[in-house]
Amino acid sequence: MSTVWVIAAAMLTAAAFLTMFRMLLGPTTLDRLVALDALVAVTLCAIGTWAAFSLDTTATYSLTALALITFVGSVSVARFRVPDVANPADKGPSR
Repeated sequence: MSTVWVIAAAMLTAAAFLTMFRMLLGPTTLDRLVALDALVAVTLCAIGTWAAFSLDTTATYSLTALALITFVGSVSVARFRVPDVANPADKGPSR
């Protein structure tokens, strides 16, 4: 049974490293935002895996709080972000 936990931890670690790689390389802010959301999802899975491994249900409160804060933060950034422009002169016609 312990091999299942080791495999789960290895997969979560690999997912976290790949997501961090994407977050650092993302060409736009939306790419980085999606990578940050994915990293938080991996973190939520890791906390849930730890709660299942340790049979401790007190971690579920942190899961709920982290999920709510992440949702509100992602919606706020998506709503109020400024579009990425490589060259300020390429903004297009003014309205």
